[in-house]
Amino acid sequence: MRAVLETRRKAAAVRVEELEAELERARAALADAEEALRRRVIGLEQYLEALAEADAPAEVIGGATQRKPVGPRRAVPHRQNTTGAQELSPDYQALMAAAVEGGRDGLGARRAAVVLGWDTASASRVEGARARLKRLVERGWLVEEKPGRFMLPAQEREAAGAGRPGGGS
Repeated sequence: MRAVLETRRKAAAVRVEELEAELERARAALADAEEALRRRVIGLEQYLEALAEADAPAEVIGGATQRKPVGPRRAVPHRQNTTGAQELSPDYQALMAAAVEGGRDGLGARRAAVVLGWDTASASRVEGARARLKRLVERGWLVEEKPGRFMLPAQEREAAGAGRPGGGS
């Protein structure tokens, strides 16, 4: 009886070793696949950036190549020089609407990237959204009362909240 139990124990130990070796191979294959995926994502991003740059016509000025903007660029006008947000480009209008919705909590860069339809997993896209919000602050459209939280100036927040049922908060 003891010999039978010993044989079964040895067989179980061999099976455990085989499964551990198979698990290790699977982990190594997973790590390789994750690395390949990471490289391909980076490659795709670089390809898309290069493609966007290639679409922009180049000008040669003084022997140095400078790129022209792809389409007509609309500068963000200063708040005091306009009659309202309708003079902003559609992206900036969407950011202003999101800032109104944000109320006292304001609008963060990650949420702004979502509003713009950008991938929030890409740090460069989130930083691009932050730059747009900062531009709105520089031009008087928004204020940054807390670091990273962009909102309407106080008097405009009160005016926006006055039209809400119950006065808003």
